[in-house]
Amino acid sequence: MDPNIRKHRCTPAAPQNVQPLFALGRTLATPGAMVLLEKHGISPSCLLARHQSGDWGDVCTDDAASNVLALVNGARVFSVYRLLDGKTLGSMTEQERRRTPTAWCISEADRSSTTIFRPDEY
Repeated sequence: MDPNIRKHRCTPAAPQNVQPLFALGRTLATPGAMVLLEKHGISPSCLLARHQSGDWGDVCTDDAASNVLALVNGARVFSVYRLLDGKTLGSMTEQERRRTPTAWCISEADRSSTTIFRPDEY
């Protein structure tokens, strides 16, 4: 393997061989999100697979419940992914977790598109 090719990793909870729960539509990512993901060695496709399979990442209970309802009633689907390994995240307080490198995924209500972006780009 060429040592100049950077390997992308999936985050620890990345699903494998899981059926998608909804259509992503056109997939987009902001330039800032792409820089952030590359910096942390995360493949956008891994985040999209998690999002589409119902692994909403680090959302609150209310957002997780809203996502489940969105699968039935066609509302937007929202996921939050902290870009650090599970061991590091597990040792942090909630306040510390909120300051970690983060990517959001939002699928539009009509499922025409899904966008990956940084929270500060919202």
